Amino acid sequence: MIAKREIWTYPEQAKVWAGKYRNSHNLLHWHYDCEFIYAEHGSLDVFCEKKKHTLCEGEALFLDSGQIHYQRAREPDTVLIVIVFDSAVVRPILDKWQLASPKLYNRYPIPQHYARILRILSEQQPFYGEEAACAVAEMMIDVFRGEQCVHRLGSDRAEEAFKRLLEDVQERYAEYTFDEAVRFMGMSDAYFSRYFKAMAGTTFSQYLSFVRTDNAVRMLLSGSGMTMTEISEACGFPTIRSFNRVFRELTGHSPSRLPKDYVLSEKYTLSSEEAFDPTLYDCELIESCDTAAT
Repeated sequence: MIAKREIWTYPEQAKVWAGKYRNSHNLLHWHYDCEFIYAEHGSLDVFCEKKKHTLCEGEALFLDSGQIHYQRAREPDTVLIVIVFDSAVVRPILDKWQLASPKLYNRYPIPQHYARILRILSEQQPFYGEEAACAVAEMMIDVFRGEQCVHRLGSDRAEEAFKRLLEDVQERYAEYTFDEAVRFMGMSDAYFSRYFKAMAGTTFSQYLSFVRTDNAVRMLLSGSGMTMTEISEACGFPTIRSFNRVFRELTGHSPSRLPKDYVLSEKYTLSSEEAFDPTLYDCELIESCDTAAT
């Protein structure tokens, strides 16, 4: 998913989801649900609130409703516990308070909370949705009592505009320009460049190239019958030469030799100084409330 709003699908009658991922990674996105991440094994980087937070084994992070974020495991064997829930589950808390930092400073019995929530969702006893919500509320009360909290601030207008910009780029990527993005945000060129890099972890030009390449990959794999030149033009590349160059830089393949099962990774979130290891992007859901035995 490319910098878009994510909509979670919950088990029937519940507003809570729980599961474990190995080697988790995802692209820049947001959702209006809350997400709790715990590093059970290994470590990962989570980008949110314009900062990179590194979680080591036993550490946790809470993503509030609407926060733009992405994450990347630092080792392939990293295992994460993830608990996602509708913000309404803890609305009385979130209406007034927010954590001073997404990353938690103290340790909590998250594996025990997770096991309880997973059992409730898997067994699906009568009123299990309400029971799961109570289990999440109990966990979050424990966290909010143990962490530094601040009074909830009003919505960040610039961040809301940034979300709309990303959606606009995704819709009209072929014709979008830096100048149009600057006007959309109502910022100066220099301020917009700094703001976009702080929010997305990459420059606007790099991000736009990724969006265009991602769509080119989809067109190539769809069997549309379009020529390379037609795909290049449809995706907004100025010349076929620039299309071939950018495509190879981001995928490692020429457009004419793209594997049929290819999936574009999140390389655009890495700085040019960092090496790209494709084996780090084999994310696997290893357990969830949808698959756990009842």
